[in-house]
Amino acid sequence: MNKGKLEGKRALVTGASSGIGRATALHFVREGAIVLATGRNKEALDTLAQEAGAELPLGTIDGDLTREEFRVQLVETTAEELGGLDTLVNAAGIIASGDWERTDLASYDEMMDINLRSLYALTRHAIPHLKLSQGNIVNLSSVTGTRAFPGVLAYCVSKAGVDQLTRCLALELSENKVRVNAVNPGVVRTNLHRNGGMDEKRYAEFLEHSKSTHPLGRVGEPDEVAALIAFLASDDAGWITGETIAIDGGRRQTCAR
Repeated sequence: MNKGKLEGKRALVTGASSGIGRATALHFVREGAIVLATGRNKEALDTLAQEAGAELPLGTIDGDLTREEFRVQLVETTAEELGGLDTLVNAAGIIASGDWERTDLASYDEMMDINLRSLYALTRHAIPHLKLSQGNIVNLSSVTGTRAFPGVLAYCVSKAGVDQLTRCLALELSENKVRVNAVNPGVVRTNLHRNGGMDEKRYAEFLEHSKSTHPLGRVGEPDEVAALIAFLASDDAGWITGETIAIDGGRRQTCAR
């Protein structure tokens, strides 16, 4: 059997209950990694583990990343069960609609807490282990981190923060040979927007409209983003750090029309 590009790598994947995080956890184990997948939905994580199957090394732990005690427990459990850590994939996140008038401070703070603050806090706990392995971090950002879009103000700001955090950490950890990168997807077919409040009718209309806002004429699929994350986590990307890489069907290249 041919070895995968992540053979023997030990990875912690957040946001693995659904969407890109889920696809990434599965992609990693299929490429030979040993994965601990985390999210808030225990039932969804159980289903993920069943899909991976007994032959693939994927463990799960459910919890809330905004709680410091869980972040500590998560990293400690990962280091113990996997024997260390080579890759942290920060894929957990939320989205919500709202311009400046509809985005009160409580809504803004919730977005920052989940999408940026908890990501940074978890990363700080993981860094000592990544230094030992000379490992890497891959953050899930968004095209909204690099381009402004109306109606999702707090989300845009949170993802811009993820991008800058990625670049700053890449420089600060380079002397330890720890690489830090991010991926910036356009619209991807996941439950993100449904969880953010879209009903099925609006979501179907949104996906149809998105065909016209992405030059390649379609939305993305979670597996496509997972493949890019796996590349960045692999030794094939050993000379790449501090990058925020678009995977958006060309959307970042467009102007308002």
